[in-house]
Amino acid sequence: METRAILRMARTTPLKAKRVIDLIKGKKASEALISLRFMPYRAARLIEKLLKSAVANAEQKNRYVDIDMLKIKTAYVGQGPVMKRMETRAMGRANIIKKRTSHITIILEEEPKK
Repeated sequence: METRAILRMARTTPLKAKRVIDLIKGKKASEALISLRFMPYRAARLIEKLLKSAVANAEQKNRYVDIDMLKIKTAYVGQGPVMKRMETRAMGRANIIKKRTSHITIILEEEPKK
């Protein structure tokens, strides 16, 4: 059984989110939640919330699912739209500030019981 959760338009750059996603890929959901809890990155808070949502989705699909048996099958980050802002500079010039967003997806699967 597969369960997914998607966070769109997350206000973090894809590179910063990918750095955190790569650390939890392939882990059990319970392990990943613990490691996300103690990561110093801002993106870890967003991904932790998203992982909790994916676990809740799995419970909604199947009431008797064992949370300790859920494993992160795939997790990836895609680039969202970029907000462009102008910053004034000297002598009438302007700089473009790019505020990047990202789409984060986590797919969980239940491991077979041994």
